[in-house]
Amino acid sequence: QVQLVESGGGLVQAGGSLRLSCAASGRTFSSSGMGWFRQAPGKEREFVASVGWSGGSTSYADAVKGRFTISRDNGKNTMYLQVNSLKPEDSAVYYCAARSNRWSQTWAYWGQGTQVTVSS
Repeated sequence: QVQLVESGGGLVQAGGSLRLSCAASGRTFSSSGMGWFRQAPGKEREFVASVGWSGGSTSYADAVKGRFTISRDNGKNTMYLQVNSLKPEDSAVYYCAARSNRWSQTWAYWGQGTQVTVSS
């Protein structure tokens, strides 16, 4: 059974930092792109960041550029999102996702999410 499990969320003051983790099990994702998404109450799920299968290619939403850093450790089958300089508008449930393989354009696997709440 393939699982993506997020962790590292929590309550933090504005300007603070967190490190989110996404641990995969059931198969290796070392040849698959992975990404982070978030969904705030009453809003649609939105793209945050993605990383290519080797970790060498990254992409970020404009709202998080310069503050968030995505990375992965294929040896641990784990992806990370370092979130710095947090703002109240970053509050959301953060989800990790993975593609089936390096050529896929769809997000085939999703985690259950981890809550990030930023107080002002």
